[in-house]
Amino acid sequence: MLPIDAAAHSSRWRRRHPCEKAVLGFGLTLCAVSLPPWPGAVLVAAAALAVLLGPAGVAPRRLWRAWRVPLGFCVTGAVPLLFQVGGADGWVTPAPDGPVQAGNLLLRTSAASLGVLLFAFTTPVSDVLPRLVRAGVPAPVVDVALVMYRISFLLLDSVARIRQAQAARLGLTGRAAAWRSLAGLGSTAFVRAFDRAARLQSGLAGRGYDGTLRVLVPPATVDRRFLGASGALLAGLVALTLVLERFLP
Repeated sequence: MLPIDAAAHSSRWRRRHPCEKAVLGFGLTLCAVSLPPWPGAVLVAAAALAVLLGPAGVAPRRLWRAWRVPLGFCVTGAVPLLFQVGGADGWVTPAPDGPVQAGNLLLRTSAASLGVLLFAFTTPVSDVLPRLVRAGVPAPVVDVALVMYRISFLLLDSVARIRQAQAARLGLTGRAAAWRSLAGLGSTAFVRAFDRAARLQSGLAGRGYDGTLRVLVPPATVDRRFLGASGALLAGLVALTLVLERFLP
């Protein structure tokens, strides 16, 4: 199981309805995208960090390990805005307003990713997928997503075991050996994926599969107080951004 999935299953908000956490997490993401980067995105990022490290109870080290991946994509997307191609000064030159645009993009995307991580760190995928049928998503699509989600952990475990076996047999001692081991890893994982899929299909057929996977969903009711507090937080961020925008340069 991935660290973020383990954190979601052991979260303080594990028993809350996914709709509550979606309103808060995706609401913060929407505010980060729609509000001005300064000071809106900064306030959204601060609020998301406060909720993640406070009421949600996410460990700072675990949060950083999960956030550094999307943060790397945010930085990668912001760097090209620092330059312009073509022009009288040369083929590649610094953009006049590049630092401002890059900074704004970095603020928006990093704050928006924190809102998504808030939902991911508090809501297991197994709690969300079965409820999508009630939201109008076709049941076969949900079933395929649920099966792929569960089988992915088995494949990741198989890949880790194969990698350990290759390292124990000195398969990573040199560049050529590492490439051969990587090719063997890919081919073995491909074969095992088809084997897992065939065994899963046989197991479902033996259990009378009729086109619908029936799973137990933990009972949860929507807490109106939580929704009210989330709405108040989002409205407060919007109001504070509009007020500070008039006084901050």
